[in-house]
Amino acid sequence: MHFYPTERIALFIDGANLYATAKSLGFDIDYKRLLGLFRQKGQLVRALYYTALAEEQEYSSIRPLIDWLDYNGFSMVTKPTKEFTDATGRRKVKGNMDIELTVDAMRLADALDHIVIFSGDGDFRSLVAALQQKGKRVSVISTLQTQPPMVADELRRQADHFIDLADLEDQVGRAQSGRTPPREGARSYAGRGSSQSPRDVGYFGDDDLAEEEV
Repeated sequence: MHFYPTERIALFIDGANLYATAKSLGFDIDYKRLLGLFRQKGQLVRALYYTALAEEQEYSSIRPLIDWLDYNGFSMVTKPTKEFTDATGRRKVKGNMDIELTVDAMRLADALDHIVIFSGDGDFRSLVAALQQKGKRVSVISTLQTQPPMVADELRRQADHFIDLADLEDQVGRAQSGRTPPREGARSYAGRGSSQSPRDVGYFGDDDLAEEEV
């Protein structure tokens, strides 16, 4: 990865996209390790995590993740999902966070040197170009190691640096040794004490909200 120790860095994480990318590669993200990795690379100013929530549900499976991230160095940006029925009568859920991520990146750009976008969505190409015009370096993290690739070719080409998430597995992946693998769909905690407060547990789950967009 191409970082300088004096750079002011911010991470912009498209939660649903990162989850889908890691899942396609066969590993889970350890968000504590991810944050630690980029704190070593430069002056980490912000780590923003974007996700939509189904607020009408009494319990959301990603709520423990949201709470843990919020207490452990991430800035959470959320909004309610929207449900609708398409022309064929199929129920769909929309939870796109592209606008929120784009607005925040442009708003914070003047206080940053290097923007890291965790997404392969080609819609972010224009954002990357606009940040570069402001003199900022932009790295994109996604993967080419799946069929089809999770990153849009136009986004990868526009970025100053492309980092394949597969190459970061040893640094940000969740360790499996000594743990019982969670059941499919279950959330996994690795407690550091008897308390179950989000401040006192290490949460290493993922955003499992699958977005179906119009």
